[in-house]
Amino acid sequence: MNRFQILIVEDDAPIRNLISTTLKTHDYKYLLAKDGAEALLQASTHSPDVVFLDLGLPDMEGVEIIKKIREWSNMPIIVISARSEDEDKIEALDAGADDYLTKPFSVEELLARLRVMQRRIALLQSDDEIGDSPVYTNGNLKIDYVAGCAYKGDEEIKLTPIEYKLLCLLAQNTGKVLTHTYITQKIWGSAWDSNVASLRVFMATLRKKIEADEESVSYIQTHIGIGYRMLKV
Repeated sequence: MNRFQILIVEDDAPIRNLISTTLKTHDYKYLLAKDGAEALLQASTHSPDVVFLDLGLPDMEGVEIIKKIREWSNMPIIVISARSEDEDKIEALDAGADDYLTKPFSVEELLARLRVMQRRIALLQSDDEIGDSPVYTNGNLKIDYVAGCAYKGDEEIKLTPIEYKLLCLLAQNTGKVLTHTYITQKIWGSAWDSNVASLRVFMATLRKKIEADEESVSYIQTHIGIGYRMLKV
């Protein structure tokens, strides 16, 4: 039995049954929630490894659930929604979601994204993230790899798990241009067009957070059509 546990938050019974049956077939443990209140109770009680979250729930918006969970946990959250507008994706990712899958979806892609989350969790738990030094400094930016936190001066930067991993990847390759394909392979385990689109959103929010209040400082340089580079400030 796969010890990985997933919380499915979905009010649409056919989709909920599809996801749960898929997980059961592949030996994943899962929990079910039909609304936001039940989702928050399940998340706080059982601390699942990953949350599959629909945005349109009967009692509250999925974005509010993301924000509430992010007050106390960094558990990966994959949004599964029929909303395909960029504004909806940006709002969910800004709130702290780690990935966004648009309905209708294939079960193969659902499982692939879940495997990516498993690999990401394993990487974050390994010492490989630390590198040669437990602390990275660049201008006012500091990353404490052991604590898993980033700072601007003495103030901690509130980052989502994906934003933090992106920052670490760029920092560990300071001065090098990392292509879109390289980054998405490292972060999501694939180079799907949807992941490249998500990368642009995450990179924009990351840049805002680490460059806030530093009008003359640019840590991340965009190479249009190619990728991104961490500059040495």
